[in-house]
Amino acid sequence: MTLLTSKKNAQLFSNITCILCACIVPLLVTGPFLPDLIVSLLSIFFLYYTIKNKIYTIYRNTYFYIFIFFWLICILSSLLSDNILISLRSSLFYVRIGIFALFVSYLIDRNKKILDYFYYAFCFTFSALVIDGYFQYITGSNLFGYKMYDEIRISSFFGKELILGSYLSRLFPLFFALFIARVNKKLIEIYFISILYILIDILIFLSGERASFFFLNLSTIFIILFISKYKLLRVGLFIISIIIIFFLTLNDSKLYERYITSPITSMGLKNDNINQENKDKKLYLFTPVHDSLIRTAYNMFLDKPILGHGPKLFRIKCHDPKYAVGDTPCDQHPHNFYFQLLAETGIVGFSFLLGLFLYVIYLSIKHIIQYLKYKKYFLSDYQICLLGGLLITTWPFTSNGSIFTNYLMLFYSLQIGFFKKKIF
Repeated sequence: MTLLTSKKNAQLFSNITCILCACIVPLLVTGPFLPDLIVSLLSIFFLYYTIKNKIYTIYRNTYFYIFIFFWLICILSSLLSDNILISLRSSLFYVRIGIFALFVSYLIDRNKKILDYFYYAFCFTFSALVIDGYFQYITGSNLFGYKMYDEIRISSFFGKELILGSYLSRLFPLFFALFIARVNKKLIEIYFISILYILIDILIFLSGERASFFFLNLSTIFIILFISKYKLLRVGLFIISIIIIFFLTLNDSKLYERYITSPITSMGLKNDNINQENKDKKLYLFTPVHDSLIRTAYNMFLDKPILGHGPKLFRIKCHDPKYAVGDTPCDQHPHNFYFQLLAETGIVGFSFLLGLFLYVIYLSIKHIIQYLKYKKYFLSDYQICLLGGLLITTWPFTSNGSIFTNYLMLFYSLQIGFFKKKIF
């Protein structure tokens, strides 16, 4: 009787832990504090649990070794920086991201219900964002009365934070992976998910976040090319979305300006606010603003090429005249992961992200070669979706947030944690 009670308590505790993990999905909408708090507490608990029960094999993992090495490099870079406390504040506790990814992987091995918990969390959260987002687009205000940013940018429940498209596009591959992993799907569920996917595709476009819309297209095309099942379903949904987006763009001058006119102008064909040097070159990295930030980051890298100036210190060092380039050389970060790592962690830190990107490409090529040779897929459809998420994470040729932002890192730790060879 005691043994049965103990097993029931263990199962109950496991379910509660899985539910807590899944709560991260909706809590990310509220801001970084609550989800980061859960991740921190769960990481500490997992570390304590594994040490107490001497479960050290979970840490004997190549991915975790690489992550720990990267973390130590970040700490070393902070210790050698000019602002140790500021830099160390972001790098020291960065380890929890890797531990949390291991914890998710550990839970999947022992309680498959976590897949359902996350799937339903996505269904609920994405549906709520879709309803609120379209309500805001149609009426100008969301359900809480928050108005659209400058009558162009939809933010839904995110309020002043214009990250609705980023949230949807970065987590969409994981959502699709969980849908594929479900067994015995009912027809009504497939219909519901199909409609939801179309609405999500369009809403990402309506958010006005060009990078997020690019990420959506990149991951979608990647998934369509490499999956075996649901290929026609995703192709059909994608085509319907693109057709609707096309007509929306033609009939909405603000969308046309945002996605067509503005990018062309930003490339230097027409811009009166840039200096004469850049006018003569008429060649920019993304936009004149991003060009200025990236060139500033590159100058910082040239000054300290090995370990950089320290994590989170671009915002301080960019004010130094010997690094600053252009009219807008300063921001919280250079808006590109690769140049941020070059500036803040040098070539050593940069090599980890580049290595991960090349590994994604390697797995993709291996997947193709094995199918061509043996008519057998190297990766499951579930893994392909998650690999699509990692692809947009490591894609070098676009703008993005700070790689040391806890908010963004939670997205990526989830994808890595769910990336399993077999889930059943």
